[in-house]
Amino acid sequence: MSQEYYVILNTCPDLETAEAIANTLVDEELAACVNIIPGVRSVYIWEGQRTTSQEHLLLIKAMASDYEAIEETILELHPYELPEIIAVSISAGLPDYLDWLGVEDAED
Repeated sequence: MSQEYYVILNTCPDLETAEAIANTLVDEELAACVNIIPGVRSVYIWEGQRTTSQEHLLLIKAMASDYEAIEETILELHPYELPEIIAVSISAGLPDYLDWLGVEDAED
């Protein structure tokens, strides 16, 4: 695998935000694919209090070289003061799928 790829995790407060981020990342060719998983229940500490919220999880598949632009785009479009943005390196995968990630990203 000559390219490095990431799955980037991002939770959104509502479907409108999730779709706006997903569509922007794909339209700007920063991500080859974004899955929107609704109904994620998050439990966390925020400002000293346990908080529970319903969110939508984005699974963003992209080349590692596009991470900074993806992070900037999420920060521009996301309403949270501190959005979850976590990149997980893909160490293995179906070679043809990984090639597709790179081809989709490289097309203009």
